[in-house]
Amino acid sequence: MFAFFLKRLGLLIPTFLGITIIAFGFVRVLPGDPVLLMAGERGLTQERYDALLKQFGYDRPIWEQYFEYLGNLLSGDFGNSLVTKQPVLEEFFARFPATVELSLCAIILALSIGIPAGIIAASKRGSFLDQTIMGTALIGYSMPIFWWGLLLIIVFSGTLGWTPVSGRISLLYYFPDVTGFMLIDSFISGQKGAFTSAIRHLILPSIVLATIPLAVIARQTRSAMLEVLGEDYVRTAKAKGLSGRRVVGVHALRNAMIPVITVIGLMVGTLLAGAILTETIFSWPGIGKWMVDSIFRRDYPVVQSGLLLIAAIVMVVNLLVDLTYGLINPRIRHN
Repeated sequence: MFAFFLKRLGLLIPTFLGITIIAFGFVRVLPGDPVLLMAGERGLTQERYDALLKQFGYDRPIWEQYFEYLGNLLSGDFGNSLVTKQPVLEEFFARFPATVELSLCAIILALSIGIPAGIIAASKRGSFLDQTIMGTALIGYSMPIFWWGLLLIIVFSGTLGWTPVSGRISLLYYFPDVTGFMLIDSFISGQKGAFTSAIRHLILPSIVLATIPLAVIARQTRSAMLEVLGEDYVRTAKAKGLSGRRVVGVHALRNAMIPVITVIGLMVGTLLAGAILTETIFSWPGIGKWMVDSIFRRDYPVVQSGLLLIAAIVMVVNLLVDLTYGLINPRIRHN
């Protein structure tokens, strides 16, 4: 298992280098001049402009700038924001818990509905229930996030008044930021109504972000279950007189979960991409909204390092998914 881990870890090195090149090059093609941005409305003389170019290394060849950037990354220096002057890494981890909390709630919602829906659809193959579940999943997968989010806001926040429109908690509550996770901090604060307010603010963003992963997981679970249910060992288990629930839940589901886990790992990238739109729509103060605001402000170090950090998270999650394969099916370790 350790050799399997080292092999998968080695594959991440060229991937990481490729991502650094993409992130470094991406900010260079964005419009605007970072030196003029730092100057703001005050303006710059040509002498001061040239001095700042030299100070920040923008006057050097592009390859020299890249290798300096790579060296800073390896030493843990992700640069400072041009707008706030704060370290990018510090700002990222200040907002990261908000995105993690939203993404976890979304993936839990997607798994708790998507896997049972896929199992039911596979068990009732060809029935009206199967067609209804898969039709609903197709609709959910096809809906644009921004349209779905605005629709839910209009119905449940504007018309019915059941849920808040934006933010993580009502402005009526204030307590120390202990963990960064609003559900935990509001619960341990002991303030009456704070935890309920945090849940109400989380409902709509979680539903919007979970819709596409839920649809994909349901369809993939159905497909994997249909393939497994036709195997010899499943027919043997049925011939032994085992109950349908035991055959499906114990013998079939475990082997069907490998492709489903693959999809769950891939959904991390989808969740982070969807979080950019979801957080913007609901004014959720996570890394998605932070990245969008930084692009509008042309805060190049934030955009550059933010892309790299998000990509690194996806890489780590995919590595964990690969290790999970090896635990579920030992034969994969030798491939």
